[in-house]
Amino acid sequence: MTMTLEQVAQAMVAPGKGILAADESSGTIKKRFDSIKVDSTADSRRDYREMLFRSTDAMKNCISGVILYDETIRQKAKDGTPLTKLISDAGSLPGIKVDGGTKPLQFCKGEVVTEGLDGLPKRVSEYVELGAKFAKWRAVIDIGAGIPSYTCIHANAHALARYAAICVEGGLVPIVEPEVLMDGAHDIQRCAEVTEWVLKEVYQELYYARVPLEQTILKPNMVIAGKQSPKQASREQVAEETVKILKRCVPPAVPGIAFLSGGQSDQDATAHLHYMNAMGPLPWKLSFSYGRALQAAPLKAWSGKSENVAAGQRAFAHRAKMNGLAATGKWKQDLEKAA
Repeated sequence: MTMTLEQVAQAMVAPGKGILAADESSGTIKKRFDSIKVDSTADSRRDYREMLFRSTDAMKNCISGVILYDETIRQKAKDGTPLTKLISDAGSLPGIKVDGGTKPLQFCKGEVVTEGLDGLPKRVSEYVELGAKFAKWRAVIDIGAGIPSYTCIHANAHALARYAAICVEGGLVPIVEPEVLMDGAHDIQRCAEVTEWVLKEVYQELYYARVPLEQTILKPNMVIAGKQSPKQASREQVAEETVKILKRCVPPAVPGIAFLSGGQSDQDATAHLHYMNAMGPLPWKLSFSYGRALQAAPLKAWSGKSENVAAGQRAFAHRAKMNGLAATGKWKQDLEKAA
């Protein structure tokens, strides 16, 4: 039975589950592997991801979907099973990153725009053939002196809307990811202002592009102070500010919001999500689409050694479970110590 795009979108934000972002580009995964002193080869990348996708407990109970990279969606496990089959056998949905990365934006010093619209309809139909059910495109907005500019926000919102329309028409649920970076020294109020501006532009562009919101998922940043800010907000304050901005900007037609972790610590990313869900009924489901906040612990536990696979899977299962609880507002700090 084929699922409609609405059904796929709902399954992506199923209660107590979230999305594993395993779509690191070759450059990014090399940096991760360098940190554990492992060579980044096609085989080592496959072994690492196979370890995660074969973590049965985590995948079945806490992971609704996995965002893959072009290389990974084509790879087979050591025993010859396609990695996409491992994911769907665990009851999870395979997805694919389709953007072409960020490039400097003309006349906007220090700002970038995401490329990759050329040839996208053809790539989408190929990914559907390869088993993908949803896609992801990331726009990057930086806060600094005199930035972001309207030029940058508009260019990225427009590209996100064009991408989303191409995906829906081609049979994939688009994850719309406008990330306001947490680099910098700005306070939480400045992040709130910029996030509100960005989200309002994005939803205006999605409307102009005729994208049915019921067939999309939003992947935003949380409203949080910059890493260099001397004034860091409490976990509860981050949750309150984030929900306040989302209520102003995100139509209730959107099935769910799956946050990015964006450089937060593992436990902060979990706690922030928990406090938002503990605030009571909201117009959309609030879940997670974490990369580093799900993978940092298993990567370190595994360290490229086959004898550490079980330890890596335990570390992954723990983080997946903590975030699954946070997605229903049932996480507690002392559950972290129990691990």
